[in-house]
Amino acid sequence: MSTGELVLDTIGTVAIVLGVLLTFVASIGLLSLPDVLSRMHAATKPQVVGLLLIVIGGALHLRTSPDVWMLVLVGAFQLVTAPVTAHVVGRLAHRGEGGLRRDLLYVDELADRPDEADPGPDDQEESPPPHRNGEAVGRSRRRGGAGSDGASLDSGE
Repeated sequence: MSTGELVLDTIGTVAIVLGVLLTFVASIGLLSLPDVLSRMHAATKPQVVGLLLIVIGGALHLRTSPDVWMLVLVGAFQLVTAPVTAHVVGRLAHRGEGGLRRDLLYVDELADRPDEADPGPDDQEESPPPHRNGEAVGRSRRRGGAGSDGASLDSGE
């Protein structure tokens, strides 16, 4: 084993250990923090960094192209899904009853305006949303309907 490989293995091991520790801290935060928004931060911030450190450490240990690319995909998937999930959880916690401790909020930017653009899954709309020119969404505006005269479905003509 050469010196370069030993250094890469050592750095990989340190990254994996730090990642495991951060993920462990995230799990403790999920169990001990008081409300949904605090738990959401514990579930996203240290957990994502911890997983990325584990992925980097694994890539430094494996060093083969297919393995490294698979780990890159895992890291990218985590970076894309964690913020979206945290956003959805935060919005649902703000809408719901009992999941959010409003006394812990410094600023509540969503308190003054209802979320009319996205009614919850339990909210029933009384009438269907209005469509442009009384036609169904996604169809051509031409009188002949979709596909007439070679028009595409979303042509704005």
